[in-house]
Amino acid sequence: MPVALLALVAVAAADRPNIVLILSDDMGFSDLGCYGSEIETPHLDSLAAGGLRLTQFYNTGRCCPTRASLLTGLYPHAAGVGHMMENRGHDGYRGNLSPQSVTIAEALRGSGYATAMAGKWHVTRHVLPDEPKFNWPVQRGFDRFYGMVSGAGSFWDPWTLTRDNTRISAFADPDYDPAKSPAGAPYYFTDAVTDHAVRFITEHHEAAPQQPQFLYVAYTAAHWPMHARERDIAKYRGRYDGGFEPIRQARFAKMKRLGLIAADAELSPQAVDWADADQESDAELMAIYAAMVDSMDQGIGRILATLDETGRRDDTLIFFCQDNGGCAEGFGRDPGRRSSIVAGPRPSQPTLSPLPDDAFIGAMVPPQTRDGYPIRGGVHATSGGPDTYIAYGEGWANVSNTPFRLYKHYVHEGGIATPLIANWPAGLTGGGRLDATPSHLVDIMATCLDVAGAEFPTQRDGVATRRPVGVSLRPLFGGGELEPRSLYWEHEENRAIRQGRWKLVSKGPKRRGDDPPPWELYDMQTDRSELHDLAGEQPDRVAAMAADWDAWANRDQVRPVGGWRLPKQADAPQNKAAAASR
Repeated sequence: MPVALLALVAVAAADRPNIVLILSDDMGFSDLGCYGSEIETPHLDSLAAGGLRLTQFYNTGRCCPTRASLLTGLYPHAAGVGHMMENRGHDGYRGNLSPQSVTIAEALRGSGYATAMAGKWHVTRHVLPDEPKFNWPVQRGFDRFYGMVSGAGSFWDPWTLTRDNTRISAFADPDYDPAKSPAGAPYYFTDAVTDHAVRFITEHHEAAPQQPQFLYVAYTAAHWPMHARERDIAKYRGRYDGGFEPIRQARFAKMKRLGLIAADAELSPQAVDWADADQESDAELMAIYAAMVDSMDQGIGRILATLDETGRRDDTLIFFCQDNGGCAEGFGRDPGRRSSIVAGPRPSQPTLSPLPDDAFIGAMVPPQTRDGYPIRGGVHATSGGPDTYIAYGEGWANVSNTPFRLYKHYVHEGGIATPLIANWPAGLTGGGRLDATPSHLVDIMATCLDVAGAEFPTQRDGVATRRPVGVSLRPLFGGGELEPRSLYWEHEENRAIRQGRWKLVSKGPKRRGDDPPPWELYDMQTDRSELHDLAGEQPDRVAAMAADWDAWANRDQVRPVGGWRLPKQADAPQNKAAAASR
């Protein structure tokens, strides 16, 4: 771009807000203080108190489809990530962002924004250094990137840790010393993400204070494994000794007081009886989970402080949301299911050879710690340290999703309901408001384009682009309304459509080849916990909404429903070469 044109772009961009988009991982609707929790999240609570909380905002029910949808403003299948990171031979299930999709970073950078990302990427199936990078952050619109390319890993030693396009070791990184972090050593991924987000804000402000910035901060808290600093765990140890029900009831009552749910809302059944839990272990795991959320909130506080210090806070639009509901996966709770995770207490001394600092961890579950301890799961793996790898389990996921039922993977409310906090001092009125407008993370792209005054590109690398399907949430910032519309979901053959007060939803079949269970119909105004199925009473509404869902499935590459079960497809050699050259 000519220098004169660059100058014009910079001048035009000076009046545009900075945008900070924060995403957390595997957290439930009630896990923030401002959404009902006992977990201490004062910085997110302050954003809510000065901003807008949406009470019926939705994600897609799973990590990578949500990220694909959030980044592109498309439903996940239309973005190429209808399931996980595998190529199943159909365009909706490629496990890579489609070449027709455009990310928020690409759209905003083309309109004069600086762009940066810290955190979890997880929208490409190519995660290793010698694999194609055409769908890595730097190739997808981000000027700077620090984080994990893959979807999960140890918080103490992430396995696909990358700066820009270069894989790095957390223990041999010439550009980052955790001992100099305000959080202090040892390395901890949540703090490293915060440190780099702060760096990206500060260094951009020093270099180009008049240029607006888009910053995407994708924490992995509070995804398994349950890893946290001891000082944060200690704050919560003992709070969960009474089990699931007291916490769930307290959250339910608080949510009513806050106006997040109706005064006559019902609480879904408790999923796990505390008497059947491994109580000491499970109480400790929830304390670790709470510490992970607390640590993330501390980091968000540092980001806010940096915006204040640079004078950018008032004209920065901040979003916070979550990628799916609480996770009931039992990862690491049954160590025998994974040969790399062993049962039993920590050995008194290392049993394996230590790894050098510059060695790369070769798997999502590390084969061992750097100092030679085996990776442990089961009831003894509750220290939160680097030699443990375990999830917090279904009972606490049910608490996280209060008052809803089901979890991550599903498209009932427990799987797809997320907080959305929007805060923009210069552009949002009536701080502390709640808004019950049904909306979806496809709307974030449209909102960013709107507030930035950015045009959506019609082509990307010579390929015609697919336009985002969301609508701008900006009218809600001033107390306005959005036009009624339909919202859609499909994940692992779990299906749903939301139209106004009505939601049609179905769980997927238990076995491949089985017919899907019948549709369920719920009135979201009177029964958001989805406890009273009205499908039998309103067959015409069910048929009409089901037909609308079918039309969407045909339009947005959801067909074949169940495509996620098809055999994995290998990349053709010529495609690998072409991709590697981009």
